[in-house]
Amino acid sequence: MIAVLKRNATEADKDKVINMIEKEDFAVHPIQGVEKTVVGVLGDPARRSNLREKLLTLSAVEKVILISDPYKLTSWNFKQEKTVIELGDGVEVGGEELTIMAGPCSIETREQVLETARAVKKAGAQILRGGAFKPRTSPYSFQGLGEAGLKLMAEAREETGLKLITELMDIEHLELVSQYTDIIQIGARNMQNYALLKAIGKTDKPVMLKRGMAATIKEWLLAAEYVMNEGNHQVILCERGVRTFGEETRNTLDLSSIPLVQQLSHLPVIADPSHGTGRWELVTPL
Repeated sequence: MIAVLKRNATEADKDKVINMIEKEDFAVHPIQGVEKTVVGVLGDPARRSNLREKLLTLSAVEKVILISDPYKLTSWNFKQEKTVIELGDGVEVGGEELTIMAGPCSIETREQVLETARAVKKAGAQILRGGAFKPRTSPYSFQGLGEAGLKLMAEAREETGLKLITELMDIEHLELVSQYTDIIQIGARNMQNYALLKAIGKTDKPVMLKRGMAATIKEWLLAAEYVMNEGNHQVILCERGVRTFGEETRNTLDLSSIPLVQQLSHLPVIADPSHGTGRWELVTPL
């Protein structure tokens, strides 16, 4: 549920509401809106009615709304303004301007990274993507350069000013990847790796969560919920195509999922036409 505070509520009022919630052993997720402060409350559903009655006795509380949707923190009920992820230097995801991420799937050489970064910058994109750790279907395929690849990306950022996004595959690499990247990417294969999602949720690093290749919209949003429930609300959703019976493309890019998710959630959504099709000539039209 969420507690909506009155317009004239002070910081002391807000602290009083939070203290009451925490005293009842519920998790607190405060959100400062443009006009009002909203406090998200998560915990035992059997005890929330009692807490709701107590909150309504506080003079600073305007109303308390029960959220029946399975996803709480990702929904418009929790936050009435669109989430915009600020990356610094005027770069943001979810704002009024179109934000483009581009770059190689896998970081392989210094020449490759720098040449691509210059082209990406010249074309007007704001974020360089590239994989230092790569999940592969076959264990014999190239798995990435690891930290050496991250250093090459950092060099490209230094030269071009582009922000960086790279994939995190394992909790043991979380600290290392966080040192270099501006956005942590969670790939489709790890969308339901809940231990990994919880670990990222304890950081303050923006996260891009790719939709699993067979995941429903509900499962996708609930995966984001795992990250946000740990305190990190800087989540970007990425539609990268789902697996169907089609053989002409690598995946089927589900463009209909984007406006649908935008109706359900305040989180920004981006599309990945590269992985969505696996065919370069389809990227621009899509």
